[in-house]
Amino acid sequence: MNFLLDPNVAYLILVVGVILGMLALFTPGTGILEIGALFAIFLAGYAMYNLPIRLWALILLAVGVVPFFFALRKFKQWYWLVPAIVSTVVGSVFLFKSDTSLTAINPIFATLVSIISVVLMWFIGIKSLEALRLRPSQDLSRLINKIGEARTDILNEGTVYVGGEDWTARSEKKIPSGSQVKVIAREGLVLLVVKAE
Repeated sequence: MNFLLDPNVAYLILVVGVILGMLALFTPGTGILEIGALFAIFLAGYAMYNLPIRLWALILLAVGVVPFFFALRKFKQWYWLVPAIVSTVVGSVFLFKSDTSLTAINPIFATLVSIISVVLMWFIGIKSLEALRLRPSQDLSRLINKIGEARTDILNEGTVYVGGEDWTARSEKKIPSGSQVKVIAREGLVLLVVKAE
């Protein structure tokens, strides 16, 4: 694990961990991103424990998550991304101390990784904001008062075709197959229907 004690490697692993963490926060799913982020942050933590660091840069790095979270979850505004990205990049570049220069990270490497991470964080942030602003494509309340067709006989349960899809449906009165039906309510994914006039 001595390779982790190279500040350049530790910096890269830290940046990968932060980006994977941001992806995992806003695109939850399989758990692969979460495991990757935890693993990378664990390795970066090992390096931070063994290498000299600047406390202010660590605080700046940690604080960078807060505006990113506010940008996407609370206020849903793009301008919150700017302080998040700036504090994350500055905090990560200046985290590791050097006795001979301002940062222990190779400046060319830091510039390249910073540019890539800024582009990725901006892309993640903007796309997440766009997704949060979209109306759900399966807004089931839009089906109420729609007219459809009974695919099977419906009494307690049956199938109707409404809004371009087959749905499970219930009716208090028998509706024969092929009849026009009107959706009057829904219970979860089951539509409550009556025979259309």
